[in-house]
Amino acid sequence: MKNRIVSWIKQQVKDSTAKGIVLGLSGGIDSAVVAALAKEAVGKNNVLVLFMPCNSNPQDLKDAKLVAHKLGLKSKLVDLSAVYNNFLKILPGAVSLARGNLKPRLRMSTLYYFANKLNYLVCGTGNKSELMVGYFTKYGDGGVDILPIADLFKRQVRKLAKELKIPQGIIAKAPTAGLWQGQTDEVEMGITYNELDDILDRFCNHKKQAAGSKNVNKVISMYKRSEHKRKGAEICRIY
Repeated sequence: MKNRIVSWIKQQVKDSTAKGIVLGLSGGIDSAVVAALAKEAVGKNNVLVLFMPCNSNPQDLKDAKLVAHKLGLKSKLVDLSAVYNNFLKILPGAVSLARGNLKPRLRMSTLYYFANKLNYLVCGTGNKSELMVGYFTKYGDGGVDILPIADLFKRQVRKLAKELKIPQGIIAKAPTAGLWQGQTDEVEMGITYNELDDILDRFCNHKKQAAGSKNVNKVISMYKRSEHKRKGAEICRIY
């Protein structure tokens, strides 16, 4: 699995005539795994990781710095908190989801700034579990050039993290998109990743579901409702 992904990343960079890879390091397991894979693919001197706190939990920045140090990667801190706060001041009030989605979209813009500056590819960190149910921000963390772990369920990412010797504290921490204070993926989705992975795996392979019908219906509904996120913009065809 690891070698296949590393070879794929290497080929993507070569085919695009890019010089390297830039990615956001959040302090979570997915970005840590992708950073380690990118390093193996193109070498540590051709990977730039960005720390982009945005009114974030300080522990996340500490964890991200720990990973960057362990991998020996070039890094840069771009604190987006002030930009985010000032942006909200000129916008009308809205629900927490609308405000929260601004954060990954600001990060996307920052990543592409550095990608354009350095002729790097923006490397996404989304996994299959999140992508299938739309648990990502359209044109935010979903706005990337390549997605190396997009065909791996969360449980497979955890397994790969152990193989890559990602710090155990990062593997074990509760996944969060950091959209608002105290937010976690599983609480927001209303289902654990273990349950989600099992339902999606059985759905993809046309196997009988083992979970209760309530959770199965919930996940299938999330999959169908988020289809637009996995597609490009619809085009009105004239010819």
